[in-house]
Amino acid sequence: MRIENDSMGEMKVPDGALYGASTQRAVLNFPISGKKMPLGFIKGLGLIKWACATANEELGKLPREKAKILKVAAEEIANGKHIHQFPVDVFQTGSGTSSNTNANEVIANRASQITDKPIGSKDPLHPNDDVNMGQSSNDIIPSTLHLSVAITIKENLVPALKHLAITLQKKSEAFHDIVKIGRTHLMDATPLTLGQEFSGYAAQLNKSVKRAEKSLDLLSELAIGGTAVGTGINCHPDFPRKVCKILSEKTKINFCEASNHFEAQGARDDCVEVAGILNTIAVSLTKVASDIRLLSSGPRSGLGEIVLPATQPGSSIMPGKINPVMSEMLIQVCTYAQGLCNTISMCGRDGHFELNVTIPLIAYALHESIHCLSNGARTFADQCVSGIEANIERCQELVDRSLMLVTALNPYIGYDKAAEVAKVALSENKTLREIVLERGLLDKETLDKALNPMKMTNLGERV
Repeated sequence: MRIENDSMGEMKVPDGALYGASTQRAVLNFPISGKKMPLGFIKGLGLIKWACATANEELGKLPREKAKILKVAAEEIANGKHIHQFPVDVFQTGSGTSSNTNANEVIANRASQITDKPIGSKDPLHPNDDVNMGQSSNDIIPSTLHLSVAITIKENLVPALKHLAITLQKKSEAFHDIVKIGRTHLMDATPLTLGQEFSGYAAQLNKSVKRAEKSLDLLSELAIGGTAVGTGINCHPDFPRKVCKILSEKTKINFCEASNHFEAQGARDDCVEVAGILNTIAVSLTKVASDIRLLSSGPRSGLGEIVLPATQPGSSIMPGKINPVMSEMLIQVCTYAQGLCNTISMCGRDGHFELNVTIPLIAYALHESIHCLSNGARTFADQCVSGIEANIERCQELVDRSLMLVTALNPYIGYDKAAEVAKVALSENKTLREIVLERGLLDKETLDKALNPMKMTNLGERV
């Protein structure tokens, strides 16, 4: 152990640690969950510190040599290095001050290490005066929240959703001409094609992509420059604009200074809205996964209209059993994500006066839900959707047996007679065709035209 000092006095810190006294206090004070702040958030914190150092250098506030070494250390964090030097639990001070201080200390001590100065000497960089120049935890942590979540949505969630959308669209095209029975209320309805059904799933994912992209706009305002309570005390007036410009150029995401710093620090409504978007995406993914699971049910006693790729044995006692495990995986992911999104909504209520005090938990919940949804969507596309095959014979069998083809008879014999035909066919276990011909309601040629399933899908003219 070595001895370091902070504003509260001396503190023993592990020799190998780049963090300092304040971080060690947080480690001892918050031994709660064992869950650390997300990697994406820590990388975002490093990126923010890099941008702040660049801005302070351009403004003449930070000497060039100090800025140079500060940026080197901050960029290392932004690139994912030193992640083990961020040991503070998610359940910490609600402003995330411990995480901001953690970053300040790691950067300062890393600078000492690079320049062959003693760790803990605050030479050549002081964690507060230099690394935290023009900043407060109360604007840095909300800014890091927006920045890091926007980056992971852009780099992880959007590509994963696009990948699943494309995979579903390819299946829609492959299944273009396969007629099957539709279902409403889980009951037989009029026909459609398997391609049309899958086009609906692809459309859901395309809308999910647009929703995810919309969230980037919601996160575009950064609280940087508000410092302690939103007034910008100890901050150069051009500092926030410069930081936002630097981050925009670096990430290719359009960030800007918050239009109202008191809202930007006191409320987390933008994050709550993003959680709502993630919740909607989870709902869409659940719908797709559930339908695919049901369509594949059987293989002999269920619907069995599609065949899923066999990924692993489905039972420890029933040989040869294959289960829709990828659908089940994705449904669980979505349930988990929706719970996290509900947590974010509740956290959003805890903005009292000039600061929301649940930011670390919001950061954890957003990053965790995005991480799981991204991995879940991509895995579902690769391990399930891409290998789906149509059971054409089963689709045709169920179409032939369906009573809801009777809907097409309405223009010929009227609703009441058509309803009677359906009832008799069901009670006598006969086909619609048999009943119509037995009763002489239509001649064979007209009946063939009326009961053409492909025509009922609105694809008949193109086939």
